[in-house]
Amino acid sequence: MSYRVVLQRLAVADLQDYHDYAAKHSPLDADRWLDRFHHALKTLEAHPERCNLAREHGKVDVELREFLFGKRPYVFRVLFFTDGELVRILRIRRGQRRALSADDLREALSDE
Repeated sequence: MSYRVVLQRLAVADLQDYHDYAAKHSPLDADRWLDRFHHALKTLEAHPERCNLAREHGKVDVELREFLFGKRPYVFRVLFFTDGELVRILRIRRGQRRALSADDLREALSDE
């Protein structure tokens, strides 16, 4: 089965924030990073279930998974779930940040 990857509003904002921060220091590198990130997200079109359950999984009523992108110390967690033929990306977080709360996740889910 092939899926379509959709970034929800908060995930788009997360990605924009990370790109803007990096672009302040190196615009060209930030643009290349963003291209690689989008290319990596496209791999979720096939077999998104290959990704592990996210540590926040039990806080919501969907099968919340995480896709990891990058190398230490710059690892990003892409939090997503499958919805029919869609892979809905809820949030994009730095790997070092604490887990999202149930309220944060409900906010992201209400954005569908």
